Amino acid sequence: MAQILSPTMIGAALVGGYLLGSIPFGMIATRLGGAGDLRAIGSGNIGATNVLRTGRRDLALVTLLGDGGKGAVAVFLAWLATRNGTGEQQALLTALAGGAAFLGHLFPVWLGFKGGKGVATFFGTLLAAAWPIGMAAGAAWLIVAFLFRISSLAALVAVAVAPLLALALGRPNAIALLALFMALLVYIRHAENIRRLLKGQEPKIGRKSAVTAAETPGETTGE
Repeated sequence: MAQILSPTMIGAALVGGYLLGSIPFGMIATRLGGAGDLRAIGSGNIGATNVLRTGRRDLALVTLLGDGGKGAVAVFLAWLATRNGTGEQQALLTALAGGAAFLGHLFPVWLGFKGGKGVATFFGTLLAAAWPIGMAAGAAWLIVAFLFRISSLAALVAVAVAPLLALALGRPNAIALLALFMALLVYIRHAENIRRLLKGQEPKIGRKSAVTAAETPGETTGE
């Protein structure tokens, strides 16, 4: 008999996903690694791009894997909880858990709801929820980044194609809505980047520039 999603399961997916997503791996990595307070460095964001500004590639890698992994773990736990259910039930609960984890990264309760821009968590969540779409979105990021050398543009294109791919490949509606939900939030969090792209002022990958602690948060290409 197919498993029925209960309010308890749905609530656990939402709350558990949010709490997983709100773990600030960048903050934890830089503090434990002796790199200081990440919010006082570069753009002040908590993602891997800003961690890289400390000069610690190892800490940036830990942050990247952590931010992507927490979305993937939330989806995986929801998948386990619905392994005896229907495909639609499984898609719904994994989408809810993944979306909650994504919200947790963007608006972590521990940091006054001021989190990252969500690109790494977007990819981690999508790879776990629908790996072909995650891989295709990743390929789109690589192609755009190679052609234009602009990280934010690559991210914006990649997240935009994900919900379209979900529909084209016939994935469950819940997965397509998850991809759309995350894409919209990524666009909102990249508002400053979009304004600079329209003005032709967005810096390119590998550009050498002095980034100081006084830089306004959100004024760089990454998290």
